[in-house]
Amino acid sequence: MNEQLGDQLAMLRFLERVQERDLARTRQWIQNMEQRIAEQARRRPPPPPPDWAVQYGIGGRAVRPAMVHTSQCWTPGASMEGISRTQAIEALTRGVVPPCILCRPEKELGVLE
Repeated sequence: MNEQLGDQLAMLRFLERVQERDLARTRQWIQNMEQRIAEQARRRPPPPPPDWAVQYGIGGRAVRPAMVHTSQCWTPGASMEGISRTQAIEALTRGVVPPCILCRPEKELGVLE
């Protein structure tokens, strides 16, 4: 009986080694796939900047937007967020957000003239 338990323990130890190798191989496959995905992401060109942006003042998105900008004036940063043409028109025509005095988005959009 004692010999049987020893044999069973030996089989379990063997199974453990096989599973550890399988786990190591699976982790290597995962690491290789993550590297391939990261490499593909680096090769993709960055998305173009949006045509319109809203700038938030001090306090970020917790406060109302400060200005609407065109893409030529827009600089990616923590206080800027890309918006659609429709959103830009809505922000300007509702009188909620003033236009930037430098890039004059209202002229390009054809509103508030």
